Amino acid sequence: MAVNVKIIKSDEDYEAAMARLSALMSLDPKTNSKEENELELLALVIQDFERQTVPPVKVDPIESILFRMDQMQLSRKDLIPYIGSISKISEVLSRKRPLSLPMIRRLNQGLGIPADILIEEVETDSTVVDKEPEMDFTRFPLREMLERGCFGDFEGNAQRLKEYAEDLIRKFMSDLLPEQVNQAFLRAPMHQRGDRQADETALLAWRMCVLRQARAVNVVREYKHGTITPAWLRDLAKLSIFDEGPKLAREYLARHGITLVIEKHFKRTFLDGAAMLDNDRPVVALTLRHDRLDNFWFALFHELAHVARHLTAETPVFIDDLDRSNPQKVEAEADAMAKEALIPEKSWRTAKVRTTILSEDAIALADEIGVHPAIVAGRLRHEEKNFRLLSRLIGKTARVSQILDQ
Repeated sequence: MAVNVKIIKSDEDYEAAMARLSALMSLDPKTNSKEENELELLALVIQDFERQTVPPVKVDPIESILFRMDQMQLSRKDLIPYIGSISKISEVLSRKRPLSLPMIRRLNQGLGIPADILIEEVETDSTVVDKEPEMDFTRFPLREMLERGCFGDFEGNAQRLKEYAEDLIRKFMSDLLPEQVNQAFLRAPMHQRGDRQADETALLAWRMCVLRQARAVNVVREYKHGTITPAWLRDLAKLSIFDEGPKLAREYLARHGITLVIEKHFKRTFLDGAAMLDNDRPVVALTLRHDRLDNFWFALFHELAHVARHLTAETPVFIDDLDRSNPQKVEAEADAMAKEALIPEKSWRTAKVRTTILSEDAIALADEIGVHPAIVAGRLRHEEKNFRLLSRLIGKTARVSQILDQ
């Protein structure tokens, strides 16, 4: 006769199955009997139901360490190579200090405690313990990132920041990007303008902060390739004459699917701005390192030129230090496109202000082409390499950061 064992679909079915299992076990059925076959099948069905409905018990990481210490007859002093000083060991074992990823990696490799037992954060993939880190996470500008709110409610001094650097950076990245995108983001080809050697980890931190800001902006329209044309840029340049020009520019870009972000640069970086792709959305980021209107408008147009001509999936990031001379080809193209949009070359060649260097002539040219006088003054100062020229036109305007914060 066939054994009649049904799949468990409810708590009532489960209770009935458990009762039947208990009754069969009390019979002490003979080997290969119908009752033994039913008991074995019933046990499998019950086990399957319990796996689906009862969450697995999480083994406590501290208990696992204490168990391994007892197994191997280790003292607390023996844990120094894995956790650190005696005081740290005491804090970890008393649950006052969480295990960091480097600690977990050493305990896993040195004492053979499974990584998935030691890891308490459900978001952390245990595979990160199986390999050495792809970078030195302690090199990131950790204190600056903490001050910018990158690490949530983490508290601690510089030493504690270093100890948990890998945990903090990985968590910050995982909140922005899925794991499969993390590595692509880290390895993305990055074109840098400038001959000053910038700290790569600080640049990466800045990119992540930019991305965090950009993700918080509601995009109402997708960007269409080919949107940015000379005529489009000229229309944008005309917004510079208004007191709230930078704010209007941000709105103008948003209407065309481009996000403008202001993110202060980190120490050991030399950058005025960047153009980058977030999936298919162009993001223009400015640091306002030089918080002036002339710098804002030129940096903005330079990055928009990159979006128009150079930004691709193969080269998704352009980072610019506009103080540097002798730009490469793509940078020279972006410079030329920005200059032409702000002050057409035909007008600049015959501009009276280039010989008189008078404020009234700079204002006259600005009125003629429809841009803010600070743009004219900035162009002349840059070409003459004399940053004392026309200072009144540069300095009398409000800071861009103040305009955007209003």
